[in-house]
Parts: sequence; C-alpha cells; structure tokens
Amino acid sequence: MSETAPPRIVIVGAGPAGIRAAATLVEAGLHPVVIDEAQRAGGQIYRRPPDGFIRTPEQLYGSEAAKASALHALFDRLSAEGRLTHCAGSSVIAVQEGRLHVMGEGGVPVIFHDRLILATGASDRVAPVPGWQSAGVYSLGAAQIALKAQGVALGQRIVLIGSGPLLTLVGAQLVKAGADVAAVLDTSSWRQQMRGFSGLAARPLVALRGLALRAKLGRRYHAGVTLECIEADGQGVVALRWRDAGGRQQHTPCDMIGMGWHLRAETHLADLAGCAFTYDERWRQWSPKTDQMGRAGNGVYVAGDGARLLGADGAEIAGRLAAAACLADLGFPAPSSAADLRELARLERFACGLASAFPWPAVMARALPDDAVVCRCENVTARDVRENVDFGGEANRVKSLSRVGMGRCQGRYCQLAAVELVAARAGCAPDAVGRFRGQAPVRPVPVGAFLREH
Repeated sequence: MSETAPPRIVIVGAGPAGIRAAATLVEAGLHPVVIDEAQRAGGQIYRRPPDGFIRTPEQLYGSEAAKASALHALFDRLSAEGRLTHCAGSSVIAVQEGRLHVMGEGGVPVIFHDRLILATGASDRVAPVPGWQSAGVYSLGAAQIALKAQGVALGQRIVLIGSGPLLTLVGAQLVKAGADVAAVLDTSSWRQQMRGFSGLAARPLVALRGLALRAKLGRRYHAGVTLECIEADGQGVVALRWRDAGGRQQHTPCDMIGMGWHLRAETHLADLAGCAFTYDERWRQWSPKTDQMGRAGNGVYVAGDGARLLGADGAEIAGRLAAAACLADLGFPAPSSAADLRELARLERFACGLASAFPWPAVMARALPDDAVVCRCENVTARDVRENVDFGGEANRVKSLSRVGMGRCQGRYCQLAAVELVAARAGCAPDAVGRFRGQAPVRPVPVGAFLREH
C-alpha cells in the first residue's frame, strides 16, 4: 500500500514574503520549492551583494539591518539543511495549468505544482517626463540595486525625481555613500503630504525615521515641484528643467536622473495564473483580488507587494498568512493568524496614509505633450496613444494599434501612464478602460533557451 505523495508547493520569489512563506511550510513538515531571479535570497529591499563585499549590513540596510540579516540567515539555514529547494538565478516566464516554465542556466525546464504562492514583489512606478528616454535616466530601484549590489552610484552628478518614501530613502543612501546628489525633487506638495498624517501615525517610528532621512538631505529636497523636461545631448542627460513650489523655473545640470513614484505591484504571473483583478483607486493601479490570507483561487496565493503594497514588514506577515492558508486548504494544521491579521490592518492604515501623502501624478501623466515618449521600449508617443483611442477606448485595443506596452518590459513602466492618457481621451475613469493583459513569456527569453530544453 503506497503512501500519498506530499503536495508540490512552489513559491516564486525569495524576498521577505517568500522567505516567511517557505519557513512556515517547512515548520509544518513540507518541502517547498523556491524560485528566485537573484542568486541569493533577500528580495529587492534586502538585496544582498556578492560574496566578499566589504560594506556591512548596517551600511546596506540602515535601521533594517537586523531584520535583513535574520531573514538571510533563516533562509540560508533552511536551504543548507535541505529542507527546501532553492532555484536561484531563475525566472518563471509562463504559468499554465499547474506548470511553471522556468528560465535558468540550463534552458527552460517545466516545474509542476499543486499549490502556487506568488511572492513576486513590486517594481518602480514611473511617470513619463519629456526626455525620459535619454541615456542616463534610471528608476530609483535601479539606482538602489547598483548601490547595494555593487557599491556604485550610476552618475557623477545625480538628480532624483518622483514621490514617496523610496525617493527620500535612495537620496539619503546615496548621500551617505558619498555620491553627489544635486537635488531630490518631490512632486507632492507639503500640503498634500500633510493629508496623509492620520494614516502615517499608525507607524510613528517609521514616519519619524522617514523625516530623519529627509532632514539629512537638507536643501537638496524640494516639495511640490513641477517637472518640465529632461535635457540631453548625443551622450545622454545633461540637465533637468523644473519649477519649484512657487512657480520659479529651475535648471539643474546633471548626468544621471533617478525617477519613481512609490511602487507598482508585479502582477504578470498572477495574470497568467488566472487570478481575478480589481482596480485600487487608492494606488491607481490594478491588483490581484485575494482574501485577507492571500487566497486568489485555483490553488494560487499572492503574498507581499505583489498583492498589497505594505512594505517589507507587511510582506513578511503576508508570506506567513499565505502559507497558513495553503496549509489549511491542504488539510494540514496551520498556525494561528489572528495576531498577523491585526498587525496587517495597522499596516494597511499606514499604507493608506502613504498613498494619500504621495499620490500618483495622474494630472502630469495626462498632460504630456504630444511628442513626449510614453513607451520607451517601442518609442510610442503620447500622440500615438491619443490618436488610437478614437478607434476604441479600451486599453488592449490601443495597445494593439499603437504598440504601447508591447516591448521588453511588457508595460511595466508605461502602462499606468498610457491608461491615464486613454481614459482622459475617452472621458472616463482609468478603471473603465481596463488593463494590459499579461503575455508569456513575462521576461525576454533568448531563442537558445528553448532550444536547450529539447
């Protein structure tokens, strides 16, 4: 008489959510498979540098050093003990009927699963600025990755633009590392930021740390700015034109610009896995529809910033909750989630405060000049998007006609602004025009990878 085979549980992502989900499953006696694009677990927020890197965790992660080190040690121990399988340096490029197509060094093998936990995190949310297609323009996340993973700044004279905690954090990290940060320009006004005060009070110590980081920026920081254009020559960025809160025009020479307006959930795999989506008016983006535990239906669970933008602490909780839900659904004893759910509610209040204090600049996106590039991958302009709305004001129809969002990033950086343009032209709200459908492969894949599979 044969024993029942243990369930095949796969976790995509080894950031705070993925690590906590894996640890919860291991504690229940299961052996999950963890797939992650990085070589070492930690995710973007706790990204680890290569071996031999001389900067300490305190220098890399600041006040979060202890949390980062604890997560790193936990995952490394579970992996070394053989209690989970870690597929490092691997990208899930497609999901189909219980199968994951995974791109790694050996090609594109297929991994089967009975339950799937998506802890894919988030990426930078950017808004087009005329000239942003120029060499020398990066996302805030790219600037942070270069600093954490290699200890380098991406420019000799840097300007950071956008809004949200990441803007302040990256600016302070670069200044501390000795980089020449000429200006940190926040499109949210002081008055707007005060509107989020009641929500931010849910985590007073975090809010105070943010203010302390901003104080370190000194006169570099400007609130309530209006971004006009990025100037560039044949080599790349040379300056940024902007207006301060008083309407005075400013011209700041630089050779690198980092940009970002908080984050956008990474949802391509959730889309391919068949998850339903809902429009989050607070964050002005689409998110997978889940219950409080992260259940998205059909044996799929979504944890961390890929579902709700609650930061690293929220991601750890969401990872535990998703794993607990998975265990319960499989008939295994699951840990109590009452305390985690209460804490998650507090983090939700804080996130509401952030969304109110540092809003997505919808007006800026909708007011783009016709000749401004919206989609950097395909060189699609605002005029191209607007003109194609007249043939049908639905996001995917405009996508197919104009090629906006059809390049290497698959709309990760242009979709939100493109949808604002479509909605403005069609005279409706962004949720009425829909979202770009996910397509496989979700990452660029060389043809040779598929050939090696056979």
